[in-house]
Amino acid sequence: MKIVLLSGSNVGSKTRTAMDYTVKIAHEKYPDAEITLLDLAEFEVVFSDGRNYWDYEGDTKYVTETLMAADAIIIGSPTFQASIPATLKNIFDLLPVNAFRDKVVSMLVTAGTSKHYLMAEQQLKPILAYMKAHIVPTYVFIEEKDFHRKEIVNDDVLFRLERLVEDTVLLVDAYAGIRKVKDEEYGF
Repeated sequence: MKIVLLSGSNVGSKTRTAMDYTVKIAHEKYPDAEITLLDLAEFEVVFSDGRNYWDYEGDTKYVTETLMAADAIIIGSPTFQASIPATLKNIFDLLPVNAFRDKVVSMLVTAGTSKHYLMAEQQLKPILAYMKAHIVPTYVFIEEKDFHRKEIVNDDVLFRLERLVEDTVLLVDAYAGIRKVKDEEYGF
């Protein structure tokens, strides 16, 4: 199973901190999985200009092809101006409309306050649904107060991150089973 974690900003540290915890959990719980962390702060991704993702070069090609090859994607997004950052939206713009078909996508969101709790529901989930993702219904919302010196200090958040990883993997397995039954039923 290929699990890609996408840290969707090129600035700040809280989302990356949460993604590092999530990567650690994934490695501990699923050591046989192929786990890749893509932190957009570490790549030079160009703006989408309408080309197919495989026509880009360099970091843009690597990031998009890695996402397209994943079975599961865990997206980490900070909240900027009550929405997702432009760097993350650009990734979605670089990919085809059906990019997440047969992929399980889950989310963790960081924000300064609880006022932005519904950002994932109103901004991120509609994009993922449009791109045909199997969306893990629950997501992890992490506030400023849950961090201290680049550490997550809220045990409930750590528990929810662990559950997010488990739910993501279990959903991948469930959809694989459904596809297998369908394939057998239709003789593929």
